[in-house]
Amino acid sequence: MGTILILTNSSGGLYDFRNELLVRLLENHKVIISLPDTTKVAQLKEEGCEIIETPINRRGVNPKEDIKLFLAYRKLIQQIKPDMVITYTIKPNIYGGFASRLLKVPYITTITGLGGAFDKKGLFLKMIVQMYRTGLKKAECIFFQNNENRDIFSGYKIAGKKERMVNGSGVNLTRHSFETYPMNGKTIFLFVGRVMKERGILEYLEAAVRLHREDIEFAILGYCDEDYQDILNEYTEKGIISQWGFHTEVHPYLAQASAIVVASFHEGMSNALIEAAATGRPVIASNISGCREAFEEGVTGFGFTPGNADDLIRAMERFLALSKEEQAHMGKAAREKMECEFDRNTVIDAYISEINTILYNS
Repeated sequence: MGTILILTNSSGGLYDFRNELLVRLLENHKVIISLPDTTKVAQLKEEGCEIIETPINRRGVNPKEDIKLFLAYRKLIQQIKPDMVITYTIKPNIYGGFASRLLKVPYITTITGLGGAFDKKGLFLKMIVQMYRTGLKKAECIFFQNNENRDIFSGYKIAGKKERMVNGSGVNLTRHSFETYPMNGKTIFLFVGRVMKERGILEYLEAAVRLHREDIEFAILGYCDEDYQDILNEYTEKGIISQWGFHTEVHPYLAQASAIVVASFHEGMSNALIEAAATGRPVIASNISGCREAFEEGVTGFGFTPGNADDLIRAMERFLALSKEEQAHMGKAAREKMECEFDRNTVIDAYISEINTILYNS
């Protein structure tokens, strides 16, 4: 039985979107996970994973903290001596990659999105590119979740030994089962995600103000990651929005919605979008790589230009112009697309294939 070390920045993200991979790995390996929080640690431990807490500042670049993270990863790998390291999200990818490469341990990396780093210019962009090049150069395989991220890496000559494309983390079609469409009552638009500028919260709030009427509810599901709580409270008091809070199980809330709104500026592959579609809900989604692969314009949802409130409102108005029967049909088509293209088992099989090839054929 070998040992696999997983480096990530969120226990919730790992459990919600990659747990099926962990279960498969636990059949033949000891699985040790380094992460910074406790949200889903109890569930991970119950399944048999060993957890090591490693603090991560997820936002921005702080040289002192980032060097500390690299040293923590290097120490972990030296102590555990894993047969393989698997990394997810930006800082574990870069600094876990540094450490794995330095200690000559095979590692695979998943690009779950690039955030706004590659929108920068000048010295900062050069630094980010060099860090990625150094961290990922010896990766046995880099998994990409959309073509745009892969093309950006290719343009900047960031590469490992091999690359592979998967449809995000896929969606668990059993956990996110098809739910009958709500045919009565208000039309509920549900914003799903962290409340922050890059998730499109400002455009969503503007749409809520301008389209406000009695038969429409603008709900928000997610925690406030930036300083917007005061305006959320003000709009809630005025009856413009409703706050549904942060919940680790989102499926019951997706089922209550008429359409899910994903207004992000950047995505690897939007889990909120594919979970909503699997539930049988149409989507109003940013027309960006990481979203557009998961919906069909006019068939399973409507796209709009991110950062453009006018275009978001236009997409919402197109949805509102549909009858309830047409909206329900759109939701059914969304579910069918997930069944055909986004079954999580297919994604897991791709990872297991690469892991077995690296561990047993190298």
